[in-house]
Amino acid sequence: MTETYVAMKLVIDNWRWAGMPFYLRTGKALTRRSSEIVVQFKRAPFMLFRDTPVDRMMANRLILHIQPDEGVSMQFGAKIPGPRVNLGRVSMKFKYKDYFDAAPSTGYETLVYDCMTGDATLFQRADSVEAGWRIVQPLLDHWAAAPDSGFEPYAAGSTGPAIADTLMTRDGRIWRALS
Repeated sequence: MTETYVAMKLVIDNWRWAGMPFYLRTGKALTRRSSEIVVQFKRAPFMLFRDTPVDRMMANRLILHIQPDEGVSMQFGAKIPGPRVNLGRVSMKFKYKDYFDAAPSTGYETLVYDCMTGDATLFQRADSVEAGWRIVQPLLDHWAAAPDSGFEPYAAGSTGPAIADTLMTRDGRIWRALS
């Protein structure tokens, strides 16, 4: 009964990010360890080709793979060559290990090296840490005051509690698979 998983939707209240949701999830003992940022682009409000319903198009995605397989990938729809308008899914992938012989260092190795050289670039500033706690602390306080509200256990080796999926489905979205 320890808080080891969270899924949340955040919004940033400024002109640049107005109307842009940020969905975050993290947890321990999930199906696999993965750190990535997925930028899902909005679908166009219309189609260039007649009789191609917008709802059939999958959203284009830019995925920054942070760990364990560092790299970048892009997923987008493309017309399959031929006289008919059939759309296919294209995935372009770049992985550091496929192109460079040097093994990527672990996060701790990089941070220790940065400490030794006096480089604070990868370290969080105090105002950033405090801003994070302003978001998280009210959740921890709420759970401590009412432990049965919103807390759903999940099995080790799963993708997390099922209630996390409702966070996405109510906005017409789904989580990217952890497999």
